[in-house]
Amino acid sequence: MKLIRILAVMAALAVYHAPLAFAQRSGLYDISGTNPDGSLYNGTLSLSQVGGTSFRLTWNVGTNAIEGVGMVSGLTLAVVFSLGENQTAMGMYDLRPSGELSGIWTVIGSQATGTEIARPR
Repeated sequence: MKLIRILAVMAALAVYHAPLAFAQRSGLYDISGTNPDGSLYNGTLSLSQVGGTSFRLTWNVGTNAIEGVGMVSGLTLAVVFSLGENQTAMGMYDLRPSGELSGIWTVIGSQATGTEIARPR
């Protein structure tokens, strides 16, 4: 019974401190992903904390710079970004113990999703 209480407290503390741990992940990431149409891409992601749980993101893929914003909750980062006129996109990333971000994304209105892995430099 005592072990269960200790584990419950440890889990609660991990969730409570997750935004602080995530904030330490601001920086430059190498990304690789799959577009919703199945084509592959790679590039970089710059992640900068701009508030307690909010972030500014800039993806550089080929000659394209894509701006977005995100919010962290626990070990999840939710993002929204624009891929051009009338192409709003959103995604969700899980923070892995290695510091990698593993996510899925979609263009609003699309039936397909893309994937992305971001590895800290």
